[in-house]
Amino acid sequence: MSKDRTAGRPWRRLALIASLFAWAPLAAAIPAHATPVLVVDADSRQVLYQEDAGAPWYPASTTKLMTALVVFEALKAGEVTMSTPVVMTRNATKQAFLESGLTLGRTMTLEDALYAVITASANDVAVALAEAVATDEATFVARMNKTAARLGLTGTHYSNPNGLFDKTNYTTARDLAILGMEVDQVFPGYRRFFQASAVTIDGKEIKSNNLLLTRFSGTIGMKTGFICASGRNIVGLATRNGRRMMVVVLGATTERERNERSAQYLTQAFDGRLPTGAGPVEGLQNQTGVAPEDMRIRLCTDKSAAYEASRDALYPMGLPGQETYLKDRITEQVHTIATWPTELLEDVPLPKSRPS
Repeated sequence: MSKDRTAGRPWRRLALIASLFAWAPLAAAIPAHATPVLVVDADSRQVLYQEDAGAPWYPASTTKLMTALVVFEALKAGEVTMSTPVVMTRNATKQAFLESGLTLGRTMTLEDALYAVITASANDVAVALAEAVATDEATFVARMNKTAARLGLTGTHYSNPNGLFDKTNYTTARDLAILGMEVDQVFPGYRRFFQASAVTIDGKEIKSNNLLLTRFSGTIGMKTGFICASGRNIVGLATRNGRRMMVVVLGATTERERNERSAQYLTQAFDGRLPTGAGPVEGLQNQTGVAPEDMRIRLCTDKSAAYEASRDALYPMGLPGQETYLKDRITEQVHTIATWPTELLEDVPLPKSRPS
């Protein structure tokens, strides 16, 4: 969704570390490791590492994992097919961050819509897809919450299919890991949707924000997300030597931090450097009765530079002169989407009556 505003300015960030001592009041109120992390062996479902995995958090576009799951279940039930048309309605085109460039009435297949939602994180297409499956957005969101309850996602509630900010749209790292494993294990035939690193929509290329797909060998998904309130989130899944590992990082400050930390946790998991014995992910407890952390002051105000410098000091991987965990070069998988026009009857003006 939003681009990393600090990309290409590493020296500026390093210089700001010196300003942290003048920033003590705000820094004291913000624990250095106050953002959730969870690493799970996706085959055994055993927790390998966690920090605040049950803390409520705004999911941003990781919401689209549940959107995809509900669509996959509708496909399995025969309610829709991969060729079902998904039309950009007026409600869909009203969504924020319209990187797709699609206008009212533009139409694509449901299969292409899944790529647009998962790879390009298109908020407008997510709503159009929801309407195509469940006739209207509210009915689809009700399905999302019903599915969350069935899976035991006790710290999750959805208010929309795309993850745009809403106080009642929240989740936890625990729940996202369970959701991600459900999508991957129950619908292995649809893994291709999470492996594309870019799409073109009517010739316009939109790259996935999941850099692991092209820089960390074995990555097979799954979804990133960003809004100011959440910071940069990721649900990552990778496989090496017959083992599957999942990482969830919520609230990262920059795309560099999110990508490097995710790759670091996955590397440690595959190398056997993370402890076992913490029990299954379902055994983690979600925090209840507390509001999600709101990152807007730290990430999208005049205080963001100092906070970013503090995170750079904690997680310098990938900065100039520092080790990087994103060492691989993997060929991009690009999916091509072509749309066509559809006349929406509700938007066609009624003919004027003949003069008497």
